[in-house]
Amino acid sequence: MRDPYQVLGVNRDASQDEIKTAYRKLAKELHPDLNPGNAEVEQRFKDVSQAYGVLSDADKRKRFDAGEIDASGQENPQRGFYRSYAEAAGTGGDKYSRFAFDQDFSADEIFSDLFGGSFRRSDGGGGNRARQRGADVHYAVPVGFLEAATGVRKRIQLSDGKTLDVAIPEGMENGQTLRLKGKGRLGFNGGPEGDAYLEVQIEPHAFFTRKDNDVHLEVPVTLAEALKGAQIEVPTVHGKVAMKVPAGANSGTALRLKGKGIKDRKSGLYGDQYVKLKVVLPDAPGDDLVDFVVEWSEKNPYDPRRKAGLA
Repeated sequence: MRDPYQVLGVNRDASQDEIKTAYRKLAKELHPDLNPGNAEVEQRFKDVSQAYGVLSDADKRKRFDAGEIDASGQENPQRGFYRSYAEAAGTGGDKYSRFAFDQDFSADEIFSDLFGGSFRRSDGGGGNRARQRGADVHYAVPVGFLEAATGVRKRIQLSDGKTLDVAIPEGMENGQTLRLKGKGRLGFNGGPEGDAYLEVQIEPHAFFTRKDNDVHLEVPVTLAEALKGAQIEVPTVHGKVAMKVPAGANSGTALRLKGKGIKDRKSGLYGDQYVKLKVVLPDAPGDDLVDFVVEWSEKNPYDPRRKAGLA
């Protein structure tokens, strides 16, 4: 898997703003909605989203730089045993020779480091068998914006190489975790398995944004639709719906679609979708439209900036 810095095209000392800017530029360029049917672009979009999921989180970025997690956000094999004693008291070769030759170095210390500090002998100290719970494992699961909004099943690969289909509930938020009991590492000497924790990383959408359980969307409308009013079709996380544009609508007018947001996992109620209108002129307005507007403006002067308090 490629280095997330390389995927986003930024230096390792890039600021968070530079990382965000690079991601937004690539996300707009590569979003599947703008490149339908292009599997290569879709994969690049997933790579970019996954890279941003690691580097946009200060803690994950620090852990990646330290080699504790990989480019997908998953845990690298633990190196605590080696690292703890490589950094032990002493200088030069003593840091390593203590592990190899110190006669006072106990087996309990070794197992404690390997198994999370909770190693206990089962034979009162005279034998070498112990029942030890397996370690927990953590996974980062990339989930699309719409998938998180409506729920989805994801197939993940566990640390033992097995695959498992996991249900991502409707309404999951970015960073929330799911616990899979007994799906961690095997126990020691008959001890129980550890658990697996899945952290949901929601990929940003090209058009939708989420605030709490509400969804926000900017929709362009024509000059005629804004002046005369119209009924237009707009997307929601649940599918397309018809929406009425009131006559005389301006850019910035916000309309509410009740219950078209995201389900609250506690109350079961749905948020709303807020549609902000943006009046857009044609790419190449003809001279007749320009002449008409100029003539009308000369007969009906108005100052929108003064009305807004900017003049």
